[in-house]
Amino acid sequence: MNTRYQPIDASFFVQNRKRFTRDISPQAMAVFLANDPMPRSGDQTFPYRQNAHFFYLTGIDQEESALILFPDCPKQEYKEILFIRRTNEHLITWEGPKLTQEEAKTLSGIQTVLWMDQMEGIFYALMMQSQILYLNGNEQERFQNPVPSRDHRFAQKVRQEFPLHALARAQPILRNLVMIKAPQEVETMRTAIRITGDAFQRVCTSLRPGIMEFELEAEMIYEFIRQGARGHAYEPIVAGGANACILHYIQNNARLQDGDVVLLDFGAEYGNYAADLSRSIPVSGRFSSRQAQVYDAVLRTLRMAKQMMVPGQTLAEIQKESESYLGYELHALGLVNAKSPDKKDIQRYFMHGIGHHLGLDVHDLADRNLPLQAGMVITCEPGIYIREEGLGIRLENNILITDHQPQDLMAEIPIEREAIEELMNSMVKY
Repeated sequence: MNTRYQPIDASFFVQNRKRFTRDISPQAMAVFLANDPMPRSGDQTFPYRQNAHFFYLTGIDQEESALILFPDCPKQEYKEILFIRRTNEHLITWEGPKLTQEEAKTLSGIQTVLWMDQMEGIFYALMMQSQILYLNGNEQERFQNPVPSRDHRFAQKVRQEFPLHALARAQPILRNLVMIKAPQEVETMRTAIRITGDAFQRVCTSLRPGIMEFELEAEMIYEFIRQGARGHAYEPIVAGGANACILHYIQNNARLQDGDVVLLDFGAEYGNYAADLSRSIPVSGRFSSRQAQVYDAVLRTLRMAKQMMVPGQTLAEIQKESESYLGYELHALGLVNAKSPDKKDIQRYFMHGIGHHLGLDVHDLADRNLPLQAGMVITCEPGIYIREEGLGIRLENNILITDHQPQDLMAEIPIEREAIEELMNSMVKY
């Protein structure tokens, strides 16, 4: 049972299943499926990434797996069933060993572990005893996938074969659960953040005029893999000069010029949990006077917004106040005429959200309209993007909401302008 990361204790997944089944209807059953291996080209697949919420309920990182939850099942051993891939000599030869049933029990805390080729018959029998079936899906509000997922295909099959059964959505229940991070999740995220911070320092030692953006990306992935992270939690942004004004710039193929600022937006994924860091650093090692003015304005905005991240506030309220505050900074920078500019004028230079939920996904499943609660992890990421000057500055830290003050999980990663310059000029370049 070898993993790159330190597995979370099974008690976490046991508790997650209890919390989920507590909120489903009587005589209801729920099915969760592992992700498909995704085709790449030819006979290749992309690196495997588990379905976030299947992992949240099982701790299983292996493909061709499934979970059935049926808390009212008369048969005690079928209240929770984990199905995993049956191995054979051919698989062992070509892919290596798969999870044994005992290993799966240890990781998940589920006592009934069967093989995937047994699922169809058992599922059919249990459907005859259940009234409602909860199915998983991807309900990210900004995501539309033209490729039918395994969850989607399974739902279509169920509708065809069991037309008289009522179907229900698992995601609304999961959304309320995953927004509040357990201590084990926060610790895993701290590890992802620490690795990300180490990668940032490595980038600072490597940066010099004339290198390519992708060379900095290579330094990030080196540090991630070296420390047991899976890799990038999302496509990294390494955007020099005017490229920083492209919000989702991921080509990372330009040469970094002396006098430019390079915007970095990246984070490690460790144990399926994401970090999400943004920093803007001078290619030459020193900010110009204008770059320093814009940088400090963004940093002041981050500090203001971060202090608002307390229970009871909503992201919409924090967005509104951040934009209002940033309006004064834009006026001081000579970018807008009025001290209290219109929203449209502000959004010319700051056109994205102040933050989002973070966890198993970089944009974690969440209800953005709910007030913040202790246990949520939110990004705080103001920016100013001045296309006509070829300058974009974004700063981003990850904030744990507590019943007291917001806890900056990235407080140890340099962010002060002077600290960035000192770091870049005190370390020996590779």
